[in-house]
Amino acid sequence: MSALPIFPGTVDASGRPATLGVMGGGQLGRMFVHAAQRLGYFTAVLDPDAQSPAGLVSHHHIQSGYSDAQGLAQLAGLCAAITTEFENVPAAALQTLAESRPVAPGAAAVAIAQDRIQEKSHFTASAAESGVMAGVTCAPYAVIASPDQLQAVPAGLLPGILKTARMGYDGKGQARVRNAAELAAAWADLKRVPCVLEKLLPLKAECSVIVARGWDGRIVAFPPQLNVHVDGILAVTEVYEGNMPPALAVRALTAIKSIANHIGYVGVLCVEFFVIDDGSEHGALVVNEMAPRPHNSGHYTMDACDVSQFDLQVHAMAGLPLPAPRQHSPAIMLNLLGDVWFDAQGEARTPDWQAVLALPGAHLHLYGKTDARPGRKMGHLTITGADVAGVKATARQAAAILSLPGFEGAE
Repeated sequence: MSALPIFPGTVDASGRPATLGVMGGGQLGRMFVHAAQRLGYFTAVLDPDAQSPAGLVSHHHIQSGYSDAQGLAQLAGLCAAITTEFENVPAAALQTLAESRPVAPGAAAVAIAQDRIQEKSHFTASAAESGVMAGVTCAPYAVIASPDQLQAVPAGLLPGILKTARMGYDGKGQARVRNAAELAAAWADLKRVPCVLEKLLPLKAECSVIVARGWDGRIVAFPPQLNVHVDGILAVTEVYEGNMPPALAVRALTAIKSIANHIGYVGVLCVEFFVIDDGSEHGALVVNEMAPRPHNSGHYTMDACDVSQFDLQVHAMAGLPLPAPRQHSPAIMLNLLGDVWFDAQGEARTPDWQAVLALPGAHLHLYGKTDARPGRKMGHLTITGADVAGVKATARQAAAILSLPGFEGAE
């Protein structure tokens, strides 16, 4: 394994510039590549898609499958350190790369995030290990991987949400069920793959926290983000002082640090939480899921903070210092799905960028995807400003111009 730190702009004895690699070529990989290149690193992307957003802007694009031995060898040969931009890259591939290069996050952490059963066990163990995390556990749940387990589901878990243990994201691979009959039918619809049934809790809000943890165990964090999802996909993120009760914010930050420390995590980590109505004034927190990578809800950091989540991804994997991020502006991020490129009748259109870009504090980020489809993440728009009221007013205007759901008055 190569020695850390890996400084930008350096050249090794063979004349090879310091190169950082990423498994996956989507928009998260693209923004990682931009952050690494800004520092002076060369970059390499492994992705099978010739038109992958990250591959199109990287110094090297290795067009191969994620488990292809030749592609992995080529990536390891080019790079001084390697990361991933999505959690469904095969953990075994990361383990292979780690035999010769620093890989952050590691295969074990990614494997946990790939399987809801392992993930919930990890959350439970983290909570038990740290008293300060008391009260921040996952929702009551049951594992369903066999007919016997289906029959043994406690009645108290219904109504609930049935989720596939693997490969579920953006609301896919899950179904709400009200009773035992609906649960059995939903499990059959999901091909009887291993699933988790979570008790449906009274939801007040959703939030997330992003941290970066270095090889030395140092952790830095962004402030908690308040999120709104529409049809299982993130629509709006609001980040500013007072976006959520301070006590809940502290508890969320404490919880994610325990989760990261419990497995010796290295890299950028996002944990999503539910705020549930437990009868108290502000509600209680429940851990939902973790993402071993930068996260959609952290995109605002590129415009509203002095260091972004992608900057910290670069720093963490390369063994560079992790500066504590400072948010200098209140921010609201609006997700731009392919729906924006179609009118109410389903006819293709060009979004009114003229009006959007005339708004004060509007920062448009498109991901280089030329094929707009409903539900596909095409970009995001971050609104920043001097005060929360102004940012909200401008975000409301932008949402109205683009017919975006999820924000006040923008349905």
